[in-house]
Amino acid sequence: MTNGQVSDPGAVRVAVVGAGGWGEQHARIFSRRPDTELVAIVGRTREKTDARASAYGTEGFTDIDLMLDTVHPDLVTVCLPNEQHFDVTRHLLERGTPLLVEKPLVFSLAEADELLEIASANGVFFGINFNHRFAEPVQRALAAIAEGALGDPVFATWRFGGEANRGTSPHANLIETQCHGLDMLELFFGPISSVMAQMTAKTYGAYSTIAVALEFTNGAVGTLLGSYDSSYAYPDSQLVELNGTLGRAVIHDTVRSLSLQSVGDEVAHVWQAGYFNDEARYFAGTFDRHVDRLIPALRDGAVPPVPASAGRRALALAKAIIASYEGGVRVETAVTS
Repeated sequence: MTNGQVSDPGAVRVAVVGAGGWGEQHARIFSRRPDTELVAIVGRTREKTDARASAYGTEGFTDIDLMLDTVHPDLVTVCLPNEQHFDVTRHLLERGTPLLVEKPLVFSLAEADELLEIASANGVFFGINFNHRFAEPVQRALAAIAEGALGDPVFATWRFGGEANRGTSPHANLIETQCHGLDMLELFFGPISSVMAQMTAKTYGAYSTIAVALEFTNGAVGTLLGSYDSSYAYPDSQLVELNGTLGRAVIHDTVRSLSLQSVGDEVAHVWQAGYFNDEARYFAGTFDRHVDRLIPALRDGAVPPVPASAGRRALALAKAIIASYEGGVRVETAVTS
């Protein structure tokens, strides 16, 4: 690695920090791509780490510095429990290691700012895995918006709910899961300028379901409903509606289908993956698609396709939503991260 670029024209050497469930997707991707080589798995327990490393034909470590000094990766990916990102990410940035981290970035804005400052000072490649961006229905909806098929944006709706992933934060659902919605709504309609929130903690003590009214700087409005009191088994666990003056786009379950319809037209145009198109219907494949763009950016010394600052922006919006609920008021949000 030289000045943020991979100098070796061969495969990019990748180490994965985290031997949990989604961490296996990291191992799967980087062990199978022709342009990457999985050179290490770093975990917290020897038995689990060695089992994961053995399954993917690489070496296991329980010490990050030993891994860095032994295998010299070109890129490290971080996939740890949601509330345990900060210390490891900071250490890797201080070592000058190019990084891709899982969402959420962190739970504290002060920590987010510290990480971004270290990355900037050290000139470190620092991306975050907002993989929903790369789903086929999302990409097609973005293209429709760019082509003017929806007209002037009027309202957007995000709904995302499933079983609880309980953590220690009372706002785990908002910060670690609905960060996807906050990121995506701004991707579609631009900056959110204010938020108003309601929350409930009736099921297990944390704010497991939230409802938010949104205002965009372009004059459009929106809603976000996020729940840990639902089920991913339900159809339309994830539903996005983007409505404009000329038409609307509706995304079902991230990768399942996209419906485009014009005002006054009773016929909708629907995309859904065909019989042989397993790649497009595979949710984890959205991460593969992200990596398709990540590796060339790393090689070229370019900005990551989703910079870590996007994680900071989603967290800032979440903090504004919390302040709105706690104060019972509308809270304006800064449009820069």
